Amino acid sequence: MNIKTEKQHLDTVIGQFSRQAIPFTQVPSHLDSIQTLIEMSKAGPLDTVLDVASGPGLVACEFARTVKQVTGIDITPAMLEEAQKRQRQEQLMNLDWVLGTATPLPFPDNFYSLVISRYSFHHLLDPRSVMQEMIRVCQPGGRVLVADIAIATDKSVAFDHLEVMRDPSHTHALTHDEFFALFHNSPLTHCRQCMYSVDIELEAQLKASFPKPGDEEKIRQNITHDIGVDRLDINARNVHNKVMYTVPIDVFVGHKPS
Repeated sequence: MNIKTEKQHLDTVIGQFSRQAIPFTQVPSHLDSIQTLIEMSKAGPLDTVLDVASGPGLVACEFARTVKQVTGIDITPAMLEEAQKRQRQEQLMNLDWVLGTATPLPFPDNFYSLVISRYSFHHLLDPRSVMQEMIRVCQPGGRVLVADIAIATDKSVAFDHLEVMRDPSHTHALTHDEFFALFHNSPLTHCRQCMYSVDIELEAQLKASFPKPGDEEKIRQNITHDIGVDRLDINARNVHNKVMYTVPIDVFVGHKPS
């Protein structure tokens, strides 16, 4: 991937998430299952946490209720503005925010006891490099956690095609096998995994998305035509005259060797 292409992708991410900054916080499912991440990471009152691609601060603010200090880093200024607003509203003092990239992370080696990222890896050009950076800034004996969409291998291409239409900053949702390999081929030890699912109402999701002109109806048709078929691995269905679908999420956590 050449430098120009990387820059173009970052520009796409910033453009998309500048527009999504406020709608993102209004999708109810984005607040789901954060407690699962806190429990899986074994976060505690002595932990210093880095939240990579922290977005509008939903995860960081919840972790801040449990841990000593949280730093959120994101590449989109509008997202960090929403995060700061949320911090003020919730009167949380133990957070700070950094505008920056995930590769490289602008932090020293062995700096945080817990490094996390939620719903970001499907936007990355090189997930392995980001994973390496997360491990680098994690303290020996600390933990690294990633939660993101994970799709069945035989349905991955169709799902990616749909998501690129809905959000042009999407690159690739890791398959379950790819996610497993990302952690188990890393230096992390004692890796653990859990799964959960996120229920999404189609029209609410479209209101929070900014596809290219003409693609919204294609997205709607792709999902409605998948009802009873499930070639997208999202169990599309009609519920009380609304189209619902379910996104599978994998959570992996591992320990950096002491």
